[in-house]
Amino acid sequence: MAAQVSPRERAEILLEALPYLRTFRGAVFLIKFGGSTMEEPEQVARFLTDVAFLHAVGIRVILVHGGGKAINARMKEKGLVPRFVGGLRVTDEETISIVRDALDGEVNAGIVAQLRDLGVPAEGLSGTKVFRARKLELVKDADGSEVDLGFVGEAEETDPSLVRGILEGGAVPVISPLGALSDGHPININADVSAAALAAALPASKLIFLSDVPGLMRDPKDPETLIHSLTASQTEDLITRGIVAGGMIPKVRSATKALAHGLTKVHFLGAGTPHAVLVETFSEEGIGTEITP
Repeated sequence: MAAQVSPRERAEILLEALPYLRTFRGAVFLIKFGGSTMEEPEQVARFLTDVAFLHAVGIRVILVHGGGKAINARMKEKGLVPRFVGGLRVTDEETISIVRDALDGEVNAGIVAQLRDLGVPAEGLSGTKVFRARKLELVKDADGSEVDLGFVGEAEETDPSLVRGILEGGAVPVISPLGALSDGHPININADVSAAALAAALPASKLIFLSDVPGLMRDPKDPETLIHSLTASQTEDLITRGIVAGGMIPKVRSATKALAHGLTKVHFLGAGTPHAVLVETFSEEGIGTEITP
C-alpha cells in the first residue's frame, strides 16, 4: 500500500519544484521515446501524463517517437518477415509503405489521441515534412556480403518551421521518424539522430532520450554503474573503451553533436523509473545520465 502523503508534505513537494517551474516556463523540451518503452501501455500512459503536466506548467514539449513493434505487426499481417542488417530494417517499396502507415497512421495518431484525452492540444506531424534525408550506402551483413537496405537513410537537413508553428499555436508536436528524399519519397530514418538534429535546429532547451535503460552505465548489465554526469568529450572515451557500444553509439554521438550546436544539456532517462521526466526536471534528486558540452 502506498504511503500516505500529508497536505503539508504535498505543499513542500510543490515548493521544491517552484524554482524549476520558474526556470523552465516557456522552455522547449524535445523528448524522444521508443523501443520497448512503447511496448508497455502503462509506461506510455504514465509518460504522456508527465507530458500533460509539463504542458500545463508552461513548458513547450515536442515528441519524436519510434514504432518498431507496430511495423512488425503490420508486416506479419501481410505475411512478411522483417529482416535486419546491422540493426537496420531492410525496407523495400512495399515495406516503406507499411512503415509509413504504421508510424503516421497508427502510432502517431494514437499518441495524439491519448494526449488530447488528457486535455493536451497535440498535433501529429509526419517526419517527411521535417527531415530531408538521403539513402544509406550499401552495408555488409554477417557474412560480409553487401546489402542494399532500400529506403533507409539519415537526415541531412532539418526544417523546424512547421514544428515552431505548432508550438506557437500552443500545441504539442508529435513527430514520426520518417524523412523525405529529394523527390519527396518517404524513407525510414534513425529517430535518435533526427531528434537530436531537430533539437539543435530549433534550438531546444533540453533534449531527453527516454528508453528502456536508466542511462549510460559502465557495465550495461549493472544499473549500479550508472554514470550520472559527463561531458561531451568524455563520451568519446567511453566509445573507444567499448563502454558505450552498439545502438547507443549513434544515440550518444547525435547528442554530443546537438551540444556542439548550442544545446546546454542532454539527458538519458529510463522509462522504468516512474515519472522519470518529472523527477529529473523538478527535483534535486537527479536521475539518469546528463551530458553537458
